[in-house]
Amino acid sequence: MILIMVHGWSVTHTETYGDLPASISKIANANNLDINLKHIHLGKYISFNDQVTMDDVATAFDFALKEVIGSGNGIKTFSCVTHSTGGPVVRYWLNKYHPSSSTNKSPLKHLVMLAPANHGSSLATLGKHQVSRLKSWFSGVEPGLKILDWLCLGSEGQADLNNKTLNYSYLDNNCYPFVLTGQGIDTKFYDFINNYLVEDGSDGVIRVAAANMNYRVIRLEQSRLKTPGVYSKSYYLQSKTKKFIYKPAEVALGVFSKLSHSGNKMGILASREKYPRHQVLASELVSCLKVSNKVSYQKRVEDLKTFTTSQQSLVPLGKKNKISRYCLIVFMIHDQHGNELDKDDFDLVLIAGPKFSANALPQGFFKDRQINSISNHLVFYLDADKLMTIKDKILGFKITARPNTGFCYFNAVEFRDETIKVDHWAVANTTTYVDVELRREVDKNVFRFSSANDKREDFKRTKPSGESVN
Repeated sequence: MILIMVHGWSVTHTETYGDLPASISKIANANNLDINLKHIHLGKYISFNDQVTMDDVATAFDFALKEVIGSGNGIKTFSCVTHSTGGPVVRYWLNKYHPSSSTNKSPLKHLVMLAPANHGSSLATLGKHQVSRLKSWFSGVEPGLKILDWLCLGSEGQADLNNKTLNYSYLDNNCYPFVLTGQGIDTKFYDFINNYLVEDGSDGVIRVAAANMNYRVIRLEQSRLKTPGVYSKSYYLQSKTKKFIYKPAEVALGVFSKLSHSGNKMGILASREKYPRHQVLASELVSCLKVSNKVSYQKRVEDLKTFTTSQQSLVPLGKKNKISRYCLIVFMIHDQHGNELDKDDFDLVLIAGPKFSANALPQGFFKDRQINSISNHLVFYLDADKLMTIKDKILGFKITARPNTGFCYFNAVEFRDETIKVDHWAVANTTTYVDVELRREVDKNVFRFSSANDKREDFKRTKPSGESVN
């Protein structure tokens, strides 16, 4: 088996792969899987240059593959283990060169993503301003701003890739995808920098929900119906399509409670062979590489579900409760013409319970809020287990957009649906993209006519009529 390994953002040395290549080879051969070290190729891509984009890296990855494992005009069958940004890099390459519409089968057999930033990292924004400057100062390299732009929570790049691959059939392309990610924090390594590095539900860099490939997409639009039970001028948000929730084909997910993003002791990629947690990871990884058909893949999916449940049921040292599970919700707000609303032009509030009140939300459910400064996408990080305690499991939201009066304006909107329960779209360990289309109203007095027979008039004091032409 040919094995390609792809590192994450800002890496400048192949030492980042630690003992994992040797451990994979050793355990694989003990399990009758032929993986020789000389057939393992360690990726070295440039992410620390401010001009390099995700597309640039994917293009160069394809060229490098043809150089090292090329076969005629194509590429030999290979398997791939990625870390962090490496996951999206390979997914981007797969979509670019072997999209779902292509009749040319992908040469990629297994894609095992370790702590992949499939839905971004809360640290990317910090990376652009603080971590990147420190790293640049110590390492003499640029931070790689275009890659960081892609990695920021709620980026357009993430939304675009996940939308394009929503219907991608990995199994029909003879490719078996896996996500293995940690939920442990190496506080000795991280806690002096920023609280994002020690937050629950993450490995110190990547949240479990941001790694998981089992994301969801909801598309809503403003109806012409007033929101029932609301006295103010508010309109009801309805599903834009017949199907309310879109999900990709299930991808295997395994969560490790004692692995963090980096570090020689707990790092999911760089931990040393002498540590038991390293051996557990390497064994689970090799089990993924042994999958050879749809039946064995489905068994692996179920085995990793059981493993994840057991890992997230553990009670961390010094804590009273089991490991918490979180979800990410990415709100993308735009008008009917596709224009994104600026972050300062709307407010979004969650509402819950039979009366759809913000007061019905459980205490401590809200963990973090970020808004992407480029895409203006709003990202909530919520405790999914606490959300399940909402009365009748009803969760909605309301949006107040600006301007809300004048010649061009927006009306308030609300999403209220008692049949759509909270665990349909605020799912533990999962990211949900909520695309919301608002209707920008145009007052009829924005453009009027007068007869050429009439007396000429000054219309600079014209006021809105209150009647929309939409």
